[in-house]
Amino acid sequence: QVQLVESGGGSVQAGDSLRLSCAASGRTFSRMGWFRQVPGKDREFVAAISWGGVNRNYADSVKGRFTISREDAKNTVYLQMNSLKPEDTAVYFCAAGTQPLVDLFGYWGQGTQVTVLI
Repeated sequence: QVQLVESGGGSVQAGDSLRLSCAASGRTFSRMGWFRQVPGKDREFVAAISWGGVNRNYADSVKGRFTISREDAKNTVYLQMNSLKPEDTAVYFCAAGTQPLVDLFGYWGQGTQVTVLI
């Protein structure tokens, strides 16, 4: 059974950092990523990374502040979030897919809340 389990969310002050983790089990994935969602809005792409970390993609809103990485041996993906802003407040979801260079994801975690206070 495939599972994606996120951890690392919480409440921080604007300008602080957080690191999210997502551990996958049940199979390995060629591409993993992060999305976020606030109430009343569509889920928004944040970042994605292929197996081996060769190909990475970021939303313009997080470029230069967030870094996605993965440890393939642990089947885990990370999202290092620096210089957090109140508008980064959302539920962050881990996602996983089987196409290494395409941001199409068929597997999702339950989400972890990130709150950035002014």
